[in-house]
Amino acid sequence: MSWGTELWDQFDNLEKHTQWGIDILEKYIKFVKERTEIEVSYAKQLRNLSKKYQPKRNSKEEEEYKYTSCKAFISTLNEMNDYAGQHEVISENMTSQITMELTRYVQELKQERKSHFHDGRKAQQHIETCWKQLESSKRRFERDCKEADRAQQYFEKMDADINVTKADVEKARQQAQLRHQMAEDSKADYSSTLQKFNHEQHEHYYTHIPGIFQKIQDMEERRIVRIGESMKTYAEVDRQVIPIIGKCLDGIAKAAESIDQKNDSQLVIEAYKSGFEPPGDIDFEDYTQPMKRTISETSLSNSRGDSKTELKFTSKSKGKLWPFIKKNKSPKQQKEPLSHRFNEFMTSKPKIHCFRSLKRGGTGPEDFSNLPPEQRRKKLQQKVDELNKDIQKEMDQRDAITKMKDVYIKNPQMGDPGSLDHKLIEVGHNIEKLRLEIQKFEAWLTEVEGRLPVRGEQTRRQSGMYEAQNTPSVNNCAQDRESPDGSYTEEQSQENELKMMATDFDDEFDDEEPLPTIGTCKALYTFEGQNEGTISIAEGEILYVIEEDKGDGWTRIRRNEDEEGYVPTSYVEVCLDKNAKGAMTYI
Repeated sequence: MSWGTELWDQFDNLEKHTQWGIDILEKYIKFVKERTEIEVSYAKQLRNLSKKYQPKRNSKEEEEYKYTSCKAFISTLNEMNDYAGQHEVISENMTSQITMELTRYVQELKQERKSHFHDGRKAQQHIETCWKQLESSKRRFERDCKEADRAQQYFEKMDADINVTKADVEKARQQAQLRHQMAEDSKADYSSTLQKFNHEQHEHYYTHIPGIFQKIQDMEERRIVRIGESMKTYAEVDRQVIPIIGKCLDGIAKAAESIDQKNDSQLVIEAYKSGFEPPGDIDFEDYTQPMKRTISETSLSNSRGDSKTELKFTSKSKGKLWPFIKKNKSPKQQKEPLSHRFNEFMTSKPKIHCFRSLKRGGTGPEDFSNLPPEQRRKKLQQKVDELNKDIQKEMDQRDAITKMKDVYIKNPQMGDPGSLDHKLIEVGHNIEKLRLEIQKFEAWLTEVEGRLPVRGEQTRRQSGMYEAQNTPSVNNCAQDRESPDGSYTEEQSQENELKMMATDFDDEFDDEEPLPTIGTCKALYTFEGQNEGTISIAEGEILYVIEEDKGDGWTRIRRNEDEEGYVPTSYVEVCLDKNAKGAMTYI
């Protein structure tokens, strides 16, 4: 089966068919190119999707992704990113192995096709030229034969005419012979041309055209094979990434299997555990005692005395859960019983009250005293670890500078050893500062972990919402040692705590007589007293001290007869009078 023998007369149709084959190949190239564009677009969308749902670095959202379910989600996003990468690989391989190769092959195919059909046209032109030569020789032979016949007839006519001279007859005879000779020459030329044409025609239809058509057939078959190989490559490119895509999907499944609900529950406990204990039972308040008195025992004086006793009992049993509440000096207003205060506390939203939690300069307290004990311990431990890392970095830098200095000492031409002294001193100061910071945070951490009291029971001033350390510039929150109901569950029973709270609060806030001045103080920083019981001070202001710090981090001061309240001890420089303490004391 050969196009040369079967399609010897279909030159034009073959030319159209081969052009159609090239068009099909270019159409397939365009299809693959659009597929690669789709793969790139799909990969880009997948990457953008993965990036969109990735947690932002150094943000609260990133801290929340510590749960196994969130980690599995992060793993899913990462696997989707790798999944997108495989689609990019598909696009790259299709572009390099199919699109570029076929584009180059199409150019070569067009050149080859052009060359073959050029040879075919050249062969056709040659056979047409031979045919024209044959036709010309044939017409000349025909013309010469006719001329020879006419010359012979004219000679015979002249020879039969008796009136014609002998010379004219001889001339006619010679002309006839000349025509016959020309006819014979034309015959010979025609015969030679005919033989040559037949030979050329045979070569054309049985050698040249079949050879050219065979080359065209081979070219077309190679095109068909090439497009088939490209389709196979198209499938192989997809098949090559299937194992990796399978690994991505396996990674997503493995991440899903790694989700541990128990572990997540434990992490919730670690994240939000306050360290407080549940409130204890509330004591029964007996209001029937005044009713047990007989009518005979009642008199105007006794009634007044009993009334005072009742009011005093109510005042002593009242649970002042909120410290530094401004007392109402009006004798007509009756104080609320303890049960009312507990009801108000239990129905109100939980808050963390700590004067040290008031932000100074936009930052939280340095000792994290605004956090519950458990969360405070974690933050302090994290801070200690960070400081240890900083110290290690500084020590490594000091070692490097020391080695460099030794090199300079041994090789003075490399540098001046004295130029590194100030760097060593600076690094030493940094290390010393970091060590002091670590000691400070470790002290706070030790107190939180051991829950050590910072002052004696006799001088402790109970605070339902605030508690602080007596460390300079640092105050701690009372919630470190206080349960939500305002009682200290780790020291005494709830009944003793409530009695002590009532006694201490009444002693401190219910006295009508103003406290005497025991010294002066200078404000080191500006403090905005926004809570009840506190007072605002300005930096550099001189005020009077009426009650020193009892270990809770607060000092009671007075500006004038009508303005007094508590300020953080670390915010003021206190100078107590010798008469009050026996010696001048600076805090």
